[in-house]
Amino acid sequence: MDRCEQHVQTIPLHRLNTREENNRRQKLRQIFDKYDSDSDGYLNIVEMKRLINEKKCPDMPKDLAIHLLKASDTNNDGHLDFEEFYKLSTEHPFFLCEMYIKYCNAVVPKRNEAEEGDVLDGEYEQSMKLWPPPLMMIIFSILEVIFFVIDIVKTQEQNGTSTSGPMATLFIYNPHLRHEVWRFLTYMFVHIGFMHLIMNLLVQIFLGVALELVHCWWRVALVYLAGVIAGSMGTSLFTPRVFLAGASGGVYALITAHIATIIMNWKQMEYAIVQLFVFLVFCVTDLGVSIYNSINDPFDKVGYIAHASGAVAGFLVGIGVLRNLKVESWERKLWWCAVTIYFLLMIAGIMYHFLDPSHFY
Repeated sequence: MDRCEQHVQTIPLHRLNTREENNRRQKLRQIFDKYDSDSDGYLNIVEMKRLINEKKCPDMPKDLAIHLLKASDTNNDGHLDFEEFYKLSTEHPFFLCEMYIKYCNAVVPKRNEAEEGDVLDGEYEQSMKLWPPPLMMIIFSILEVIFFVIDIVKTQEQNGTSTSGPMATLFIYNPHLRHEVWRFLTYMFVHIGFMHLIMNLLVQIFLGVALELVHCWWRVALVYLAGVIAGSMGTSLFTPRVFLAGASGGVYALITAHIATIIMNWKQMEYAIVQLFVFLVFCVTDLGVSIYNSINDPFDKVGYIAHASGAVAGFLVGIGVLRNLKVESWERKLWWCAVTIYFLLMIAGIMYHFLDPSHFY
């Protein structure tokens, strides 16, 4: 009896775990035992790679297993025992990718596994791809920041509101320089003022990157650039004397492309009605305020036509380019309609520039 009491007293307090921790340990023990393929009580490099590939982060590079093992192997024996694995799973930042996955699944359609291992026509191959990393929207954002900083340095305008900087002069959309056709696209890199830049960066990073994880970088880039070009085209046609700067056309294209994704994947998305309501309210409110200000304030210079044109382009191109979880017959017809309408509008806009040049002077 004395020996038993003495043994109980020597149990460390940190081993007296809560019920929640015990449940977590049991679940992690099951994972540990599953991937401990040789049942030696340790996870080696090969088993860690399999764990990352199958369980935690399917698209992370397999070399990550080596770095995780080195970071978590406290006794430097080249293996992870269960206690080291438990500490890794609860503390190591790489294993927080599950939170990242949950966020992205809330923004974009989730993956549905087909029965008997087959992938149905139109199914996403994966809900997201963490590797290669979604860098396109980040690259665009970095370029926009660089252009902004260069103009601030050159003009000594601390608020960044000057349009006389070298980047603005060369790349802004100038209605008097339509023959420099690159301006219909490159104006996206020029921003007037900090708030103008920050608001665009927030949307295109948080929403654009999330869309890249499922739809692939080039699809999202097509949507974004289509919105930018449509923004300058619409501005040139409907407000031919307005200068244009900023990536708002592309940003609105991302928003309405996401609306198109919600509609096309209505049954497969989580909280689809909430997401659709939020994005629609944002678009309608912002466009309404922009139009109201432009009518009542003669000094308001916001290119609301670029916003509206980018939004239309994003919706049409989003239907045509972004992935659809499960293709139905009516969605194929909608796809053809959307793509056809977008190209007809762009061709008509280009032709109008050549057929009626007096409209622009």
